Amino acid sequence: MVRIVATEAAAVLVPAAAVLLGRPAFGYSILAGLVGCALLPLRRLWPPLGVLGVLWGLVGGLGWPSALVALYALGRRSRRLRDTVAWLVLAGLAAILPVLLMQDLAWSDAAITVAFVALWAGAPVALGLLISTRERLTAGLRDLEAARDAALCARESAARAEERARIGREFHDVVGHHATLIAVGAAALAVSAPDDETRLAAARLRVLARTALAEMRTALGLLDEPAGRPPGVAELDELVARSRVAGMRADLVHDGEPAQLPPSLDRAVYRVVQESLTNAARHAPGAPVRIELGWRDDTRLRVRVHNAGVSRSEPCSTAFPKGGTGLAGLAERVAAVDGELISGPGPDGGFVVQALLPRAGAAAAVGRRDPA
Repeated sequence: MVRIVATEAAAVLVPAAAVLLGRPAFGYSILAGLVGCALLPLRRLWPPLGVLGVLWGLVGGLGWPSALVALYALGRRSRRLRDTVAWLVLAGLAAILPVLLMQDLAWSDAAITVAFVALWAGAPVALGLLISTRERLTAGLRDLEAARDAALCARESAARAEERARIGREFHDVVGHHATLIAVGAAALAVSAPDDETRLAAARLRVLARTALAEMRTALGLLDEPAGRPPGVAELDELVARSRVAGMRADLVHDGEPAQLPPSLDRAVYRVVQESLTNAARHAPGAPVRIELGWRDDTRLRVRVHNAGVSRSEPCSTAFPKGGTGLAGLAERVAAVDGELISGPGPDGGFVVQALLPRAGAAAAVGRRDPA
């Protein structure tokens, strides 16, 4: 606002000073010139109003200082040259007709006068049009650059999506093949095994293989229709039970009243516990695992999975390959729901994985569950 006031003050006062310093041709010349200066702010409403306001001053001979401002504003606010021609001609006639009518000029002097008026009237209009065109071209180049960047990002996203789809199909073909063979072999073993314990273990292995295959297809988007909702907190009891059947010593404890969670957060809790149990089975076989879900804080949910240290007499399992990106992927999943993942050695020589997840959008308590 201050800048606008300062600009308008300069646009009025500078031409007014030039009028006061000029030589009046008529008795009304100074008054007409000052009136034109005073009417210059009207050009902000509609540029031709500024041109109309300086016509009297042009007739009196002292209207050029304010006319330069008005004509520049006319060109600045116009998009095409033809929009300014009529007002440019009107201002030129107001300046030149009194001279031609009241003075007896030779044709050469009259031609010079016309050229002078055309130059003084056309120059500010041309300057305004030039600046206006330059700004439009600059804005067009910015838009073109933004569109080009958007198209480039779209192509990159499409290429990444295509590559992910290719990797997903390859992953499904390779891993799915082995998972299917495991399920088929387990089914055959369940039928041909001589004792009940072996048949029961084979049946459980077949169910686990089929479940892993279904979850892999769901994660890769290869199922047309998902079989029910994704697993969440409600399925943790079943997850822990399967871990116990597989030989793990796992306990699930709810500290506080469980609440209904948003789907993304619900799935993140399940994946944190699932990956932690997998890591415990891989790196600390036979060690007790305690899973705690802290519901007492209304702002965040605490998921803590702690497995005790492995005694020296119990070497780590070699059934799983070394390496992997489980914790790194888990950290990304937790960060996707604005949570925080903390992992590291525990005080007893074991390992602790703790996720702090925001509970925004969680509903009221849905009933306490018995500790597993």
